[in-house]
Amino acid sequence: MILLNFSHPLTSSQKEQIEALTGQALDKVLDLAVHFDNQLPFIPQLEALMENIPLSPAQWQNEPIPINPPSLNFITALLIAELHGRMGYFAPIVRLRPKAGSLPPQYEVAEILNLNEVRERARTHRYRNGENGA
Repeated sequence: MILLNFSHPLTSSQKEQIEALTGQALDKVLDLAVHFDNQLPFIPQLEALMENIPLSPAQWQNEPIPINPPSLNFITALLIAELHGRMGYFAPIVRLRPKAGSLPPQYEVAEILNLNEVRERARTHRYRNGENGA
């Protein structure tokens, strides 16, 4: 499994939690710095970011690739759309949460969000709501 990390570096403990939650070994973690200039258009900056990810078309389509998204929502939304185009499905997302009572603040892996499953579940509402006239 190849983890694309668009956020802060992950700790050994967080990596172990990701492996436990996915049931797969992390073969590679790609730490990808995300620093977009708010004064410039985001799409060219996204394209530049994607050019720096050393994955082949076959890897994009065949490897399990979860992501740890960047914190800025606009970049994350663009990134999810770009990754879907390359992979053919929504990449699972690692959700971190603050560890209770930790000083300094520390983060643990809360869950792996399966966006593809969310999409499939939502599709059932599209048809069901149409039948109800909503």
